[in-house]
Amino acid sequence: MPKLKVLHSLFLSAPKRTTSATASTTATKTTATATKSSTSRTDETLTQYLSSIDSSSLSSFLSSSISKHSKQSLKPPPPPPPLSNSKKPPPSSTLHNLPDSDSDSEDASSYVAKHISSLLQDGDSVTSPSFQGNNSKNSLESVLSIPWCQQVSHQNVTQQRKDLSRTRKKTYVFKSTQKIRFNKLFKRMDQKLGPDVIIDLCNRLGRETGAKEYNAVMKLSIERATASKDKDSASKQISVALELFKLMKEEGFHQDEETYSPFLMYFIDMGMVEEFEIFCEAIEDNDPKSLARLGYYEMLLYVGVNNEVKIQEICSYIANGNANENFDLRENYLLALCERDRKNELLQLLEVIDITQVSSLDHMVNIFNSLGRLSLESLAKKFLLAFKECEYGAENISTLIFHYASSIPNLVVDNVILKFKSMHLMLEMSPSSKSYEKLIRYSCDLLKVHAALEIVNEMCKDSLTLSIDTLNSLLRACDESFEFNLVQGIYSLISFHNMTPNTETFRSMISLRVKMKDYHGAYEMLDDLEKYGLIPTTSMYNAIMAGYFREKNVSGGLTVLKKMELANINPDTQTYSFLITNCNSEDQISKYFKELESSRIPKVKQIYMALVNAYANCGQFEKAKQVLSDKEIPSKDVNEIKSVLVAALASHGQMSDALLVYEEIKEGGGTVEPKSVISLIEYCQSECEPSTLLKLLGELKEPDYWVDGCCRVILCFIRYNNLSSAVNLLKQLKDRIKNDELTMQVIFDEVFSLIAEIEPTDLQIGLDLLQAIKDELCVLPSRKSLDFLLSACVKAKDLHNSNLIWKEYEAAGYPYNVTSYLRMYQALLASGDHKSAKLMLAKISKDDPHVRRVIQACQKTYIQSCSKKGRKKKKDS
Repeated sequence: MPKLKVLHSLFLSAPKRTTSATASTTATKTTATATKSSTSRTDETLTQYLSSIDSSSLSSFLSSSISKHSKQSLKPPPPPPPLSNSKKPPPSSTLHNLPDSDSDSEDASSYVAKHISSLLQDGDSVTSPSFQGNNSKNSLESVLSIPWCQQVSHQNVTQQRKDLSRTRKKTYVFKSTQKIRFNKLFKRMDQKLGPDVIIDLCNRLGRETGAKEYNAVMKLSIERATASKDKDSASKQISVALELFKLMKEEGFHQDEETYSPFLMYFIDMGMVEEFEIFCEAIEDNDPKSLARLGYYEMLLYVGVNNEVKIQEICSYIANGNANENFDLRENYLLALCERDRKNELLQLLEVIDITQVSSLDHMVNIFNSLGRLSLESLAKKFLLAFKECEYGAENISTLIFHYASSIPNLVVDNVILKFKSMHLMLEMSPSSKSYEKLIRYSCDLLKVHAALEIVNEMCKDSLTLSIDTLNSLLRACDESFEFNLVQGIYSLISFHNMTPNTETFRSMISLRVKMKDYHGAYEMLDDLEKYGLIPTTSMYNAIMAGYFREKNVSGGLTVLKKMELANINPDTQTYSFLITNCNSEDQISKYFKELESSRIPKVKQIYMALVNAYANCGQFEKAKQVLSDKEIPSKDVNEIKSVLVAALASHGQMSDALLVYEEIKEGGGTVEPKSVISLIEYCQSECEPSTLLKLLGELKEPDYWVDGCCRVILCFIRYNNLSSAVNLLKQLKDRIKNDELTMQVIFDEVFSLIAEIEPTDLQIGLDLLQAIKDELCVLPSRKSLDFLLSACVKAKDLHNSNLIWKEYEAAGYPYNVTSYLRMYQALLASGDHKSAKLMLAKISKDDPHVRRVIQACQKTYIQSCSKKGRKKKKDS
């Protein structure tokens, strides 16, 4: 077919890589094992270089190297048929044997082929002769001229890398973080330079472009296309990615799933059926072994575009075919159905597929996750029994049980644990250590630390090995859930079962002790380090110091510093951050800053933030501003430090200066940190117009910060009697948090609590807000909200509105309780209706001594005081 030949010519026309190219690839791999220190220096130099480049100077170069394409609307093409092995196709046509269609659809398909062809062929290649013309070359030279690269002796660099490569290979941390560092670096390069320049820049830095670089740049382009709301911009980004895909092919690099997966997922997400079809054809021709894996993406596509006909075609093909033929393809179809939780199709296929032949444990985990989400317990048990019979491995079976139980929807942690244990009991087997640890981490992630600790106890009783990393995760969960008191039990487990804690374990336990204000226990843990062959670390002392400073106990914090000196433990940046922040004079700030400089500890952003806060606390606001004039501050940290300055100025009443710094950040194209925006909202109050508060609220993009800021703005509007704006924000808040009634009730309680506290009492805004909540938000007020309103009536001595609020309890369906009776009794006494108060008193149970004391206090306040005033008036008359 002509349209397939177009794509074949795009991906297959390039000559295979020669022997020299292969040698070049080998050299690339050798270079990739360069030393960590050398790589770090390269990254640092490149980062500095990127920061110095003005992105606007690249506009002419980028515009000449990216072809402009606008995506035209297509008629919906007929859905492509399922993938299959060429030896035995499914009942309908395969992906590379397209179905017949009417003329209109055929025209659309032809256009799609031409469109992808234009994305790959129009314009000049990054490496083509026309692209390297004089004008482009001069422009590129002006942008990418890096003198230091030309002065380096490549021979010396190579020798240095060889000498130090062995050291780096022994460093696990480098291996585990290399990919993260690489991706971060490429993202920064992409943001500053754009994708067209990156490949050439890598070459100029002395590093031959490899598959990793190509994959990183293509992925970034596709991410931008996905995020773009403009069709032309999205088309441009895809054109860049496809151009790089073609170049990668021409260079002879193997294009595996990491390469083509982003393209296929983009086509799936966008519903681009025909583009997906042609791209799959090219991948299959390039690598026939990819056929089975392409089936996974094909099924995702059909589910995404709701093509029920094709889904059923594939399911019928699997159900009616030879169970052992093309099993890899069938398995990938099944995995896609599991990922999308297609229950009916799964039930159909799982009856005919031999589950014990699934290729890997990871794939089985995906299947059992889906069985859990769909609550297909009978199937899960059936497969578990089958695995036990075929000796699948007790540890693997235990892992599958965990994934099934933890995937069941709307199941609390305690019930997940019961399900986990019951399924092991059914199979007459014990849980493995790894599955137990997964269950502990699952409980910790949900902050169910008591359940997690019980599992730890069970493991210890059964003499199962518990990794120290899992124990550390439990300690972190205790911290996050404020269950500080569990630290003693955990420490007892470590001692009793002869576990081997590490320094992070002790740091966490010391921190928990400190948060319990058990400083004696924290110091005892420092003394116990020797029993485990560990030495104290700066972070352990920092945890104790932080506790003292949180309590504003400066002398206690300085005592920790003296203990560090006696133990020969050197302070670090965090230590000096604590010390500087809690200085109460300029002399102290200067003293610690000089010590920091003399110790050659790097001045990271936390130090500058500490200086800003310290000067602000001392009332030296100009010096706080001058901190930012330090030329050693990295440009990437300036906005964050400015954000701290905004919060510091706002919290000390310097609102006009804080807003000026805020506007300065915005004008420079920077982003103000959410915490600083919250500080502005909190301290703005009467100095800000409603429009300013709403503008600040608009700065908060993260949901949690927005809800926090919104509540503060609402309280501000209520405080200054701006009811309409408060109600509008409450509507937005309700839309944001949707059906989270509990959160809305908490917010209403906070608002009515403020109304009860406002002096002088403004009862009317509370009544108006109550009516707006019922009429406009269609929400019933909580009992607490009515309690607060009734308290406001007591302060206002308003009998009429007290009776109105009393009726609201009944209207909302809240039965009167002791608290509500007492509040109404108090309101009646305060408003002078002693007769009604006496009737109300008769309804109150007086068995509780606390209730009797409240009644006596009310009578003393409102009855006896009135009697004294009456007697005084008679004497005066």
